[in-house]
Amino acid sequence: MSTISFNNRLVVGPDMDVARAMMMVTVMCLASLSGCFGEEEVSEDLSWSDLRVLPSVIPAGEWVTITLKADSDMSVFFPYFLQDPGSMRAQNGTVFDLEEGDSISINALFPPRNSEIVLLIGDYGRENWPIRAPDVSWSDWANGNDERSSAITAAPNEDESGEWRWIVPGNKSGGDVLVKYLDTIRNQRSDLTEADGVGASDGWVNGRDVYEWVDFIADDTPCATCGPDGAVGYLDRWIGNANPSYEHAITYFEGVMQGYGLDRVEVHRFQWNTAWAVNICGYKDGSVYPDEWLIFGAHFDIAPPVAYTPGAEQGIPGYGTRHGAYDNAAGSSMVLSTAKVLAEFDARRTMVFCLWSSEEEGLWGSRSFANDLPDGITVSNYLNLDMAGVNYPGDYALSVYLGPDGTGEEIDQPGMYYLAEWIGADALDLGYEIERGREAWLEDGESPLWGDIYEDTVAIYESPTARSDHDSFQQIGVATLGWNGLVDGYPCYHRECDTMETMIDYMGTDDSTGINNLVHSWDIVTWWAVYAFLHMDQTPVPNEL
Repeated sequence: MSTISFNNRLVVGPDMDVARAMMMVTVMCLASLSGCFGEEEVSEDLSWSDLRVLPSVIPAGEWVTITLKADSDMSVFFPYFLQDPGSMRAQNGTVFDLEEGDSISINALFPPRNSEIVLLIGDYGRENWPIRAPDVSWSDWANGNDERSSAITAAPNEDESGEWRWIVPGNKSGGDVLVKYLDTIRNQRSDLTEADGVGASDGWVNGRDVYEWVDFIADDTPCATCGPDGAVGYLDRWIGNANPSYEHAITYFEGVMQGYGLDRVEVHRFQWNTAWAVNICGYKDGSVYPDEWLIFGAHFDIAPPVAYTPGAEQGIPGYGTRHGAYDNAAGSSMVLSTAKVLAEFDARRTMVFCLWSSEEEGLWGSRSFANDLPDGITVSNYLNLDMAGVNYPGDYALSVYLGPDGTGEEIDQPGMYYLAEWIGADALDLGYEIERGREAWLEDGESPLWGDIYEDTVAIYESPTARSDHDSFQQIGVATLGWNGLVDGYPCYHRECDTMETMIDYMGTDDSTGINNLVHSWDIVTWWAVYAFLHMDQTPVPNEL
């Protein structure tokens, strides 16, 4: 590791895009910015080297304990997720006041997909600090690549038993700071190569685990004793009254969720016309707001043989699929991976992890669930995972869609929009790709993103399209966030060829294997969802329509 010798003093001036700056602060605490701007200086006697950090190379993408040691009186703005030692819950950053000789241990989660982190240093007792713009990483900001900034300050912890201060909007500019650079490194499995996605094979969550889930669910290796679909995996997941293959899958994945140690796992059956909607949902009760539910969801059903598919009128053969690897074993696998790591996590709000049925029939499963909530229960936010995988870093766009959308030209949900940017630009190191996605969206809108070839493109936008389960929650007034990739341009959409092999083939590029790109794609989306959860647990994102 090489700690960069850097004594940079960044001065954040008052000239900025005020609206954008307000939403940047909203990312930290979802409140408005008010007040005047001023400047705060750093003593010439203070140096970045007065702060020592152990270990010197920080493990990325996992909860790890580090130690800060102060060789002078100082304050340190820590802009990453950490676990408060009193409440034991995650919070988005804090400010430490350290006297000379003080040290403090921190259990923290550092960004999984960038190689560098920064800590900001100021004089002891400092109140106001600058923060980066949502679409710029901390590293780029610290290197002077962005002048849009605003201010934060530290306020009392709002959790019962919480000890470390929360970050809230400040009423002055951040002023002058010192920057401490630290290197990070992500652990990797020893049994894999780059071709197998080794770079995203370890951590709190990781893309390789998702890959192996999808590969298992869609495994069509013949097995006469494995189940009614006659395969090692769980195929023929068509919803219908008493479809034996679907019921077999329900039983298995109910057991998987139970094995995660969630507080309870329930199979919900709803009558919908003449058929049943069947959902599998795992619950981890919130310790502060148990009646507020934060929901992850993905549809587990696949397109049945009688499903209409765009393109059929042009003679494209086949309706429905037996495997449903992309649509939607991929999303289901990310829900399972997320549920596994969060099951032992103490959250403020009740976490709900659902595998929906009947999405392909018209969102019956999620619609039934959303319209039949228990008395007194509200949904704070909903995150949707549907068809992510055939997208960036392959030659296709990754869509990060949010809503509800007022369908006007202005962003109707700025809080959710800038939260998505905030996570993507820094934790996932996608600033350049997000900029390209913004340009693509502004130029042509959503439809080409679902069907055309794009390189290095991650588009964050409000979507008026209601073709997945997020719509069920938007209909009850919930702000949502979701991810997908190539849809209408995928020739195996709702067809028999929707297999893992097809996905691998489509994700191959000149400089990387399809497996490696798939692993990294799922790594990006799963981490994005987990980071969004951590933000939304601390402060839900409201529907701003």
